[in-house]
Amino acid sequence: MTLSLTRRAALAAVAAAASVTLAAPLPAKAQATGDIVDTAVAAGSFSTLVAAVQAAGLVETLKGPGPLTVFAPTDEAFAALPAGTVESLLLPENRDRLVSILTYHVAPDSYPAEALLGQRGRIPTAQGGRLRIDGTDGVSVDGATVTAPDVFATNGVIHVIDAVLMPDH
Repeated sequence: MTLSLTRRAALAAVAAAASVTLAAPLPAKAQATGDIVDTAVAAGSFSTLVAAVQAAGLVETLKGPGPLTVFAPTDEAFAALPAGTVESLLLPENRDRLVSILTYHVAPDSYPAEALLGQRGRIPTAQGGRLRIDGTDGVSVDGATVTAPDVFATNGVIHVIDAVLMPDH
């Protein structure tokens, strides 16, 4: 009986810790006041992503009705790319490649964390590729870790990731 209570207590503690980790920093969907672009701008840690979205001409697309799921790399994720990569992608002659990379981070449907946790599989992207999702130990997408799930916007959800995803070409 003691083993059973100890195991139950341990499972309850793990569940409580997981719910605090996922729920504490996340705004409720009903509290979302801006679209995906406005939410990213307001967050302050996506200036490189926002600049790339502007250079690619995708602002209006990401302000559209949705629902959209965006796996959003932070400024630190872009900084981890090889030197000169971001600058090169922002050049007008590389716009098609930039659009391909950015739309690979966008799923044209709503995938909140609760739909991804405990799952493994692929979800389609706006680019035409398919992202590998592994929700068996936290959530990762194509090997990048979701560091902050469920940042809700009026037209979808943003999951913050720690790497820039590169589609196969």
